[in-house]
Amino acid sequence: MLDVLYDRDGGKRPEMIVTDTAGYSDIVYGLLTLAGFSYAPQLADLPDQKLWRIDPRADYGPLQQIARGRIALDKIERNWDDICRIVASIHTGAVRAHDVIRMLSRDGRSTPLGEAIAHYGRIPKTLHILRMADEPTYRREIKAQSNLQEGRHALARRIFHGKRGHLYQRYSEGMEDQLGALGLVLNAVVLFNTRYMDAALTKLRSQGFPVHEEDVARLSPFIHGHVNMLGRYSFALPDLPGGFRLLGKPDDTRPEGSDN
Repeated sequence: MLDVLYDRDGGKRPEMIVTDTAGYSDIVYGLLTLAGFSYAPQLADLPDQKLWRIDPRADYGPLQQIARGRIALDKIERNWDDICRIVASIHTGAVRAHDVIRMLSRDGRSTPLGEAIAHYGRIPKTLHILRMADEPTYRREIKAQSNLQEGRHALARRIFHGKRGHLYQRYSEGMEDQLGALGLVLNAVVLFNTRYMDAALTKLRSQGFPVHEEDVARLSPFIHGHVNMLGRYSFALPDLPGGFRLLGKPDDTRPEGSDN
């Protein structure tokens, strides 16, 4: 994840990194937090999650039983200089996060430095678990981001499988080229959808149709039922008045799954 975040060509810095349950570890938690990212993985079996405490003698009230893990500040302090050097090296591109993770875990066991980063990661992890349990708005925000990612993945799978015999027929030449082409096509579809959705909303508003912002917020640019992934393609630019194809009428009826 860190490698992908630092390999971006530009754009706005992500405010929240959301993954599924299988996508996190305490070391990843620590590295992402130290790099300045807000990490919010979805957690399965939330009531079974273990919380971590710094002071073993403190009374955590109702959380006394589940706050059964202890964060070893002495390990963090002892390795703090090396932790900062690793994070700075990832940030500057001197090393890749993937290689750092491999270095911090050997034969399935964390090195002393990896263990220190994991202990650091348990601090934001505990705060994340508490927010998940206590803040419905926080849970909805994570769910909305997860749905957005799933929509993108569904569109990517649709493009990949639909074009497998054409755009991706030279599979043996390397997955990197395929993923680059996949990203280009996916971004083109998202741009197309976004522009036409915006044009449709503008037309509806101009005709006095009530457009509610809460409904607009639920729209997604990752729709793909109208995109024909197979067949022949023409790259000749059509002469479109105003730069757009004619929008369909609200009373148009088309068979479900048909291309528009």
